[in-house]
Amino acid sequence: MEVTVRYFAMVREVMGRSTESRAVPEGTTVDSLLDLLVEEEPRLATMRRSTMTMVNEAYAAPATTLAEGDDVALIPPVSGGDGRPRFWIQAEPIDVRMVETLVEDPRTGAVVTFVGRVRDSARGQGVDGLEYEAYPAAATRMMEQIGGEIRERWGIEQVVIAHRTGQLSVGEASVVIAVASPHRAPAFAACEYAIDRLKEIVPIWKKEHYADGAVWIGSEAEYQRNRAG
Repeated sequence: MEVTVRYFAMVREVMGRSTESRAVPEGTTVDSLLDLLVEEEPRLATMRRSTMTMVNEAYAAPATTLAEGDDVALIPPVSGGDGRPRFWIQAEPIDVRMVETLVEDPRTGAVVTFVGRVRDSARGQGVDGLEYEAYPAAATRMMEQIGGEIRERWGIEQVVIAHRTGQLSVGEASVVIAVASPHRAPAFAACEYAIDRLKEIVPIWKKEHYADGAVWIGSEAEYQRNRAG
């Protein structure tokens, strides 16, 4: 099968080209594609740990399996940052461990991770699955705002939020939030704050699928307030 591979900045200079079409075997993953590239150009090996990969403009886990026509981009560290993504939307399953590694910091003693999963019932009905739709650019910006609010309130820098889009089955992770801080209490508080704020301000919409139909759900936060009242 054919995939498009894009290179930027120092990776582009090492590869000597900005884009190419590559034939890869069926079942090729992001990680195995990187293995092939490093084998061809060993200088990439030193950049691999700090280089992230996007598939079809969404950050992808190493285990993500590529498909015919996929657009793969190697993202080296950005100016002014450590090269690690912090807030993003993706259609592929979220690798929880990968998200946790993005907040690793020797200065922190506590990592709190929240994983929101699709449950099999809601609002008194059985749920077959969920569908999420997002305005990616705006959603990412609002997630960045949440990260800024956490930084101002708790002084915490290590916050990562990843959210799924598309069709999800019962048990799949729809959102993963990881927070790392020197002590556990602020990490717990910031993680809870992040999911509450996400439901309030991030433009992501949810459609619940039942055995006899489906319906778009409005603000989850508003629903919970009305239920409590």
